[in-house]
Amino acid sequence: MFDRLFLLEHLQNTMKAANLNISGVNEQRVDCLSEIAKNGNVWDLLVIGGGATGLGIALDATTRGYQVLLVEQSDFAKGTSSRSTKLVHGGVRYLAKGEINLVREASIERGRLCYNAPHLVKDQLFIIPIYSLWERIKYTVGLKCYDWISGKMSLGPSHFVSRDAGMALMTGIHQKNLVGAVLYHDGQFDDARLALNLAQTIWDHGGYAINYCAVVNLLKNHEQQLVGVTLKDLETEKTYQVQAKAIVNATGVFADDILKMDNPFNRKTLSVSQGVHLVLDKSFYPSNDALMIPKTSDGRVLFAVPWHGKLVVGTTDTPVNMASLEPIALEKEIAFILDTAGLYLDKKPSRADVLSVFAGLRPLASPEQGKQKTKEISRGHKILISPSGLFTIIGGKWTTYRKMGEDMVDSIEHALNWHKRKTMTKDLQIHGAIKNNDWNNPFYYYGSEAQDLIKMMDDNTLSWISESLKIHEVQVIWAVRKEMARTLEDMLSRRTRALLLDAKESIKIARPVAEIMARELGRDEAWVNYQVGAYLQLAKQYILA
Repeated sequence: MFDRLFLLEHLQNTMKAANLNISGVNEQRVDCLSEIAKNGNVWDLLVIGGGATGLGIALDATTRGYQVLLVEQSDFAKGTSSRSTKLVHGGVRYLAKGEINLVREASIERGRLCYNAPHLVKDQLFIIPIYSLWERIKYTVGLKCYDWISGKMSLGPSHFVSRDAGMALMTGIHQKNLVGAVLYHDGQFDDARLALNLAQTIWDHGGYAINYCAVVNLLKNHEQQLVGVTLKDLETEKTYQVQAKAIVNATGVFADDILKMDNPFNRKTLSVSQGVHLVLDKSFYPSNDALMIPKTSDGRVLFAVPWHGKLVVGTTDTPVNMASLEPIALEKEIAFILDTAGLYLDKKPSRADVLSVFAGLRPLASPEQGKQKTKEISRGHKILISPSGLFTIIGGKWTTYRKMGEDMVDSIEHALNWHKRKTMTKDLQIHGAIKNNDWNNPFYYYGSEAQDLIKMMDDNTLSWISESLKIHEVQVIWAVRKEMARTLEDMLSRRTRALLLDAKESIKIARPVAEIMARELGRDEAWVNYQVGAYLQLAKQYILA
């Protein structure tokens, strides 16, 4: 497991070994570093962390008219925010725990996301197989409550269907003792692409967001109040002293590290939980509708969600002691998902069928007594303000990222006695937003920019890199020029989702992708060799031997 100091050293050594220089930085990076270097420049907000939460805070503050800088030590959404179950949801299972307010909040935010990012978020029909009369009553009533709580933000009404109708919808499901199915609606999305588009939206509105730039020290005045940070650009190793009126710790599972940087005696605020997902070929469950298994041996629900032509199955809820950017799936988690899926699927999956396995960590707010299991800890968020003036946000989930951003900026305005400014993000269109998106277009997740990529494909010298994953050379060029991709992993894990969709296929295309990136970034053969070697080591963790 990485701790934060080891992580920074690892990232810095990676940049050194890759023979990086600033000749290939894109215009946004040059502009951002120029602003960072300006003497006397005092930012209104400096946000630490480029995941869903940090991006939401930075965007809310930027659109209120504040001067904002967001810094991320690795890549945008490198950690938790690119490893979700790909759901924008109100949280069906939270109803059973009586968390009505959380479900209501998430349902409203789900509706806003469908409107604000229609190129990435869509209405997904979910099906619960029903095997008894009691299950029919329980889930029909429960989901009607879910509809009611969602109100006008509901994506569609839930309802029960007969055995025959259920069998027609759930191709590949065990049919013995099946009495029907309950259907309901939730959202489905691409998490890493949304994070990237949020970073681009920050830029669109005059803010600044930069990756591979780490906070290595917090600066305080003689009264021990925070006044700024020391930043290190991990590509050049250059450091900058940056002043800010408000500093926000939105580092997710690494929040305690920043809190201890502020005060070494700070108590632990987080309980970290690991969630694992397996990716299978769509043939295991050919339906276009998602499957929800409402009760498993560990008390969680299990989802099988169609995504980019594959099937994402998960998740687990396993407490871990330390945070890592690359958490490893445990054998018991893999076995649990395979065994549970096998109880419902006609075609029982085995280890050999897994195209990719990925794990993410949830930054859960620690309970006061420290006795709750991680699955019982609320997914709500908390805002903490330290005596030094450091603002920290913990907990939460992707669906409520916008509300978390609004709440944090409201808290900053109140704590610092700033004039109250109205949030502008409730109906703010995210970069790339386009109505009536064609979900069958392999470039659908580019939204309004898809046509620009398709025009580039008219260049006959450019071709498909992977037919099975629908990855084209123009996407690599675009990612470097327009999407702040700096490494091979950035490209194959988050600008495209190759690593998560088919790890072995991503290994096959690693070198040609690195060579295209090298041409765009002005790198040499040593850079290509290092990037490929590092990526192969990483990708092995996503493959089940």
